[in-house]
Amino acid sequence: MPAPTAERLPAALARRIALAAQGFAEPRPAGVVDSRQLRRTTERLGVVQIDSVNVVSRSHYLPYFSRLGGYRRPVLDDFFGRRHEVFEFWAHEASYLPVRLHPHLRWRMAAAEEQAWGSMVRIQRERPGYVAEVLDRVRESGPLKASDLAEQRPDRPGQMWNWHAGKVALEWLFYTGALTARARTTSFERVYDLTERVLPAAVVQAPTPEPADAVRELVRTAARALGVATERDLRDYFRLRPAQARQAIAELEEAGELAPVEVAGWGVPAWLDPAARRPRWIRARALLSPFDSLVWERPRVERIFGFRYRLEIYTPAAQRVHGYYVLPFLLGDRLVARADLKADRQAGVLRVQAVHAEEGVDRAEVADALAAELRLAASWLELDDVAVAGRGDLAADLTSVLPARRTVVA
Repeated sequence: MPAPTAERLPAALARRIALAAQGFAEPRPAGVVDSRQLRRTTERLGVVQIDSVNVVSRSHYLPYFSRLGGYRRPVLDDFFGRRHEVFEFWAHEASYLPVRLHPHLRWRMAAAEEQAWGSMVRIQRERPGYVAEVLDRVRESGPLKASDLAEQRPDRPGQMWNWHAGKVALEWLFYTGALTARARTTSFERVYDLTERVLPAAVVQAPTPEPADAVRELVRTAARALGVATERDLRDYFRLRPAQARQAIAELEEAGELAPVEVAGWGVPAWLDPAARRPRWIRARALLSPFDSLVWERPRVERIFGFRYRLEIYTPAAQRVHGYYVLPFLLGDRLVARADLKADRQAGVLRVQAVHAEEGVDRAEVADALAAELRLAASWLELDDVAVAGRGDLAADLTSVLPARRTVVA
């Protein structure tokens, strides 16, 4: 039997499908955001990336703000840290995930020798007794932070992963699934504990799927979260290897759970979640974390939105084009601007250090919508005002809108 002809999707429709899948086709809640809405957003995204950068806010708080508006962050902390409806693991990067996915990542835990990086693998090979001692200490004495282990940090200046042996041992045990994160401290340090003491018993006792079945579920989850996607999009969501992803995609297509499509202008094969919404319009307004799943894969962002985005944190200041911590601004179904933001907590001000508009946008409309979103963000961050530094081609337009309506936190 010949393969069915792939449906052809206009680029604009594909963009709206992708936005709807990520939760931007619905209005923000009018009332108080509760755990049900946080749970729904977490399940919809599948992966919420974690990052320690706190220039505006810890990155995992921002995707919920982008979609739900000014929720109370302690509610999310409780959702993560006390209720344990999510768990932390290396998925896209360090990530929060719904606990239902824990069994589907055990194959990665079991393959730590192949999947984990150098220092973790070396310590298990070279100091297995020490790793076992660390596990025994957690088992006998309770939750443990890396700072609780009296180990000297190695003298390797300039390296990001400059971990002492205790931290490396804990990370190995975390990667293999023996330990998981019970919580994060106020300084964002992991608190490690035995997995069976943290996750719900039903999750811990759930059978471990065969690796191929688990990968298929991860691709299925990615497809729902993306709406329409290329092979690279689907495998990048959980950082799967190409052969794994291709097999899972083929099996899901054969089962009718993925539909092959051609998207105008993409130039590569794509697949559609058959249950994906096809909205006629998107009326979103959101500032996006650089680690938001809508924008974390830069080639996809450029393909869907025509928006070239690079994170310049590690770029020398003199060579930065748009700024240090730049958040794309979504208006309707377009990324229309980008703002380099900083929460000046001591002064109580959300600082717009630079702001740039995309070509062809209505600057007055964008400035007015961005001002409203910045005021909402400042209130959510418990800051009293928004201040524009004056850099960037949208700064004057934004400044002309903001002074008339100062942000006041009730």
